[in-house]
Amino acid sequence: MDFELSDGEKEFRDEVRAWLKANQPRDRGSMAEGQKKFIEGRRAWQKKLFDAGYVGITWPKEYGGRGAGFMEQLIFNDEMILAHAPEPINVIGLGMGGPVVIAHGTEEQKQRYLRPLLAGDEIWCQGFSEPNAGSDLSGLQTRAEDKGDHYVVNGQKVWTTLAQVAKWCMLVTRERKEPNPRDGLTYLLVDMESPGVEVRPLVQITGDAEFNEIFFKDVVVPKSQILGQAGNGWAVAITTLLHERGTLGMALATRAQITAAELAEHARKLGRSSDPLVRQKIAQYTIEARALQLNGYRAVTAMKRNGIPGPEGSILKLMWSELNQRMAETAVDIAGPAGQVGDGDGWRYQFLRSRANTIEAGTSEVLRNILAERVLGLPRSR
Repeated sequence: MDFELSDGEKEFRDEVRAWLKANQPRDRGSMAEGQKKFIEGRRAWQKKLFDAGYVGITWPKEYGGRGAGFMEQLIFNDEMILAHAPEPINVIGLGMGGPVVIAHGTEEQKQRYLRPLLAGDEIWCQGFSEPNAGSDLSGLQTRAEDKGDHYVVNGQKVWTTLAQVAKWCMLVTRERKEPNPRDGLTYLLVDMESPGVEVRPLVQITGDAEFNEIFFKDVVVPKSQILGQAGNGWAVAITTLLHERGTLGMALATRAQITAAELAEHARKLGRSSDPLVRQKIAQYTIEARALQLNGYRAVTAMKRNGIPGPEGSILKLMWSELNQRMAETAVDIAGPAGQVGDGDGWRYQFLRSRANTIEAGTSEVLRNILAERVLGLPRSR
């Protein structure tokens, strides 16, 4: 891979850098200051990015995107992180919802869903995991009963980020039982304002209610909201997960380098930068973060070939989640008792939040199985 940017890519980078310097919010805000204020601030920020053409960079122009390439998206991600600019609110819609609609949706669905998603007018959430079907998604039991021109949905989903403010839910349901549990699934786009949808917050160790459980009781879903083919929801779900671990993984790869640099600065502020054990750990994290970014470049190359992330994207999520946990632990350790009271210079929250990294978007155990079977070609574990 050529690591040098072309003249056009350098021009785009400089354009993004200048725009962010002039327009990014000076106050990033945090969930701790109030969830409603935080979400509305991020929604306004996404609308500003959309108006400037920096949301949906690789999406077709006819649906509100920029029509650019994956290198431009990667450059933009890097500049956002380097500038410490806040993320848009609709991360699930941008990273998974939009790409899966582009890949599997009808023309009518693309026209209906994509532009409001990009502008932040409609937030999306992901209804995959269930109390008894998390790591093994094919064991899901949420039912979609065929009623002619619509389905009636009953069941429960859990660990659903942003469900409390979402307009649309990417919902995988079981339409019929088959010998192979991956068959007979139907992927629906469900209006979260429909009668029979109930959202209950789940408070995390950080004190935030970032996740939720959703209950569906006799929820009517028109068949116009099927994504892909009825009974073939597994294929659509896999496309969603590939984008979750690949597309979002590229941003995480750059974020790891920023975190490593912030950790080094944290050690300097505390007078621990001369400690050989601390220096050794930070050097190791910096090396791993750089290796993660190089793997991210490989993922970009694969996406440029076929437009869809490959299973190799699981490497990015797996490596980042475990590396991020270790960096957060080290930050709290080198601060001593002071790192465990107050906000610990910002690291206490990051330490607590990082505990979920190896569970969300696929546990480390599941990701290792995917890499063993689909990348290395090893026998299935079961």
